Amino acid sequence: MSLPLLSPELLQKDPGLLPEYEQISRLPEKVIQFGTGVLLRGLPDYFIDKANRNGVFNGRIVVVKSTQAAGGDAFKEQQSLYTHAIRGIENGQPVSETLINSAISRTLFAATEWDQLLAVAASPDLEVIISNTTEVGIQLVEDQLTANPPASFPGKLTALLYKRFEVFGNDPEKGVVIIPTELLPDNGKLLKSIVLEHARRAELGAGFIDWLETGNHFCSSLVDRIVPGKPSEEVRASIATVQGYDDNLLIMSEPYRLWAIEGGEHVKSKLTFARTDNGVIIAPNIDIYRELKLRLLNGTHTLSVGLFYLFGKNTVRESMEAPALENFTTRLMLDEIGPAIPYDVDAAQYIPFGNQVLDRFRNPFIRHLLLDITVQYTAKMKMRNIPTLVEHYRENRSVPARFAIGFAAYLVFMRATSQQDGRYFGLRNGEEYQIRCDSAPYFYEKWQTWSTDPAGLVNSVLSDSGLWGIDLCAFPGFEAAVAGHVAAILTNGVSPLLD
Repeated sequence: MSLPLLSPELLQKDPGLLPEYEQISRLPEKVIQFGTGVLLRGLPDYFIDKANRNGVFNGRIVVVKSTQAAGGDAFKEQQSLYTHAIRGIENGQPVSETLINSAISRTLFAATEWDQLLAVAASPDLEVIISNTTEVGIQLVEDQLTANPPASFPGKLTALLYKRFEVFGNDPEKGVVIIPTELLPDNGKLLKSIVLEHARRAELGAGFIDWLETGNHFCSSLVDRIVPGKPSEEVRASIATVQGYDDNLLIMSEPYRLWAIEGGEHVKSKLTFARTDNGVIIAPNIDIYRELKLRLLNGTHTLSVGLFYLFGKNTVRESMEAPALENFTTRLMLDEIGPAIPYDVDAAQYIPFGNQVLDRFRNPFIRHLLLDITVQYTAKMKMRNIPTLVEHYRENRSVPARFAIGFAAYLVFMRATSQQDGRYFGLRNGEEYQIRCDSAPYFYEKWQTWSTDPAGLVNSVLSDSGLWGIDLCAFPGFEAAVAGHVAAILTNGVSPLLD
């Protein structure tokens, strides 16, 4: 049985639910959202629902679906309502909250309901467009804007905006705030450039292009909340037992939430849902939030994951339950990475953020597999951590001890002992694991060449400026420290390095 929001049983349990829903259901459709994924439902839709319940934003979301599922549509069957379970740790305290999100008014399938979407674009109520179409979705491709619908997301967006321009002309008050949430740097600027190019190629006119640039606000944004895919059957069953119903659209997220949006006063005046939750940050520049996340969360993951896995752990939570690994992670993050973030940030900013990240790592409800974090390990190490290493040496001229251990564990993890059909495999305690990294062939050859000389391997890899963009052997003491740790791991494992 799906979520029976208006069933007698549920209304008896929560008598205020029906009046609240009836009030919210009458709110105007202010938002078009491209995507139905769990991240959107667990973050932007969460903020909008919370604001609506507090009488602030007072607008609902029309969701654009790009694919049509076989069988019934759970959104239509459930009146576009879904259960959001929030589980985890916040400020060191356990959090357990379950709510029914009513932010979505309806879902429309672009391929068969494009005319209805055009009507929404022409509505005076529309103020915001949100997207999460994956990073591949924001690309410039050849598209036909008069198609029903255009093929690409930027093509669809351009067509919807042009429809709005046809109805309202160049009225700047009818421009909208457009917020992509795809994990790309400067995603708003990128999307704007593609939409403008579509407008030029389709010869939609100078007036439309001017309105795009002056009347609309393309806002780069950063989203950060762990919202796993479909919860396990065990978790789903336990929530259903407590709630008294099953929900085919159930999502679960951690308590932590951040949506940093680049914008000024006009954007703030439209995104009033930011007033009801400090997880929404609107600022002219959001680089600091990107740096904190990239270095403290992502960078710590990258420098710890190989060590955790070689220690014998399989998930982040399991790793944080081992005192030695938890201490390593904490000190790496707060003592080495935080002070060396290559951005103007002080301890009053990175320490509280780091402590939040540690709480997230300890979340017993999130099963984050270590092997998933190792995907494209080398590219992640280069992007997330090499700038931090450079900054550390600029400030200290000394070896970051835990950084060197984490880097050594990375090199040992990348030691492939076999290959098959272009796939490379390492060994942990006699069991194979796949090395899912584009640099796996490179490291396979390196380990084959230097199998009896770890120091030679470390020198060869660290001095490869083509791989890192810089000669890592140029940092005093770093090569020797990493080489010593690699040799120690190969001989005795990682545990002695954590004493």
